[in-house]
Amino acid sequence: MPVTSAGAKVASLEAGKWPEDVGILAVEVYVPRTCVNQTELEAFDGASAGKYTIGLGQLNMGFCGDREDVHSLALTVVRGLMERHGVAYEDVGRLEVGTETILDKSKSTKTVLMQLFAESGNTSVEGIDTTNACYGGTQALFNAVSWVESSAWDGRFAVVVAADIAVYASGNARPTGGAGAVAMLIGPNAPLVLERGLRSLHMEHAYDFYKPNLSSEFPVVDGKLSIRCYLTALDKCYQRYSEKAGGVTLANTDYLIFHSPFTKLVQKSLARLKFIDFLRASAPDTAESATYAGMESLTGRTLEDTIGDKTVERLLVKVSSAEFSAKTSDSLLLGREVGNMYCASLYGGLASLFAT
Repeated sequence: MPVTSAGAKVASLEAGKWPEDVGILAVEVYVPRTCVNQTELEAFDGASAGKYTIGLGQLNMGFCGDREDVHSLALTVVRGLMERHGVAYEDVGRLEVGTETILDKSKSTKTVLMQLFAESGNTSVEGIDTTNACYGGTQALFNAVSWVESSAWDGRFAVVVAADIAVYASGNARPTGGAGAVAMLIGPNAPLVLERGLRSLHMEHAYDFYKPNLSSEFPVVDGKLSIRCYLTALDKCYQRYSEKAGGVTLANTDYLIFHSPFTKLVQKSLARLKFIDFLRASAPDTAESATYAGMESLTGRTLEDTIGDKTVERLLVKVSSAEFSAKTSDSLLLGREVGNMYCASLYGGLASLFAT
């Protein structure tokens, strides 16, 4: 893989241009070698057959033994990225980590990863950890892209690491655990480009998922509120993104990838986007009737009053099944087999899509 030189960066700035096509150059995934079969976990927990496999859409759940932690996951995935793609450590100028798995309240995972750079002598590496439940990996990616597009960029690559271990206390949330890490190489002239200016964001204060007990690895979870927060953020982001992009719909989008706490939620989320398209359609009962066939009973319903409505969910999943199979299902390979990887989940979906 060619290394972008500082000289190339200077030349582009002198020409009054941004670095072109900034995005993801390469992706590496690492997951633990150990897992729990969800069918066997149903039996062990005394749950009804299919509760985890059909109800949640999960097949297996990865977990770490006593020889692995989030630091070892991150170290392994970064080394794999660098070696597989022949990138020299001295050619990395920024290293961003997104995680919510905390082993130390002061020392960052990024500084642990600097062990890999020691032999090269490269200690001039910007970046730090971004800690936020499930979103940290995405903000780390945005930070890295912003650096490449900024006046601070020195022509070197950025590396983004999203890594987490999702583990829950015994109870309903336990089968939605998992573990894994994804590393991404960021730079110009990328095959997967982040379109400049096309982002949408929704962030608000809520206690749906949090970790107030620093001596415990288990979160406090309000499951119903957490799903409501997820779907509300989805609604807001999809509508805002569509407005910015000039009318994005399921029909004109090739693939859609989601953060996956459990894969059945992803299927419901894709279905909800079709409902948003239906609500925005100028005349869904006429020219677009074939696209929205079966949704006539939803006329007059709103996004707010349909969250948590099981009848509406089942209807939307049914009428959007073709779109789900064509545009999203392939991205759930790791989600089904490994489970929730928190900050790495979305990018495990991206890697799954590449692999299928």
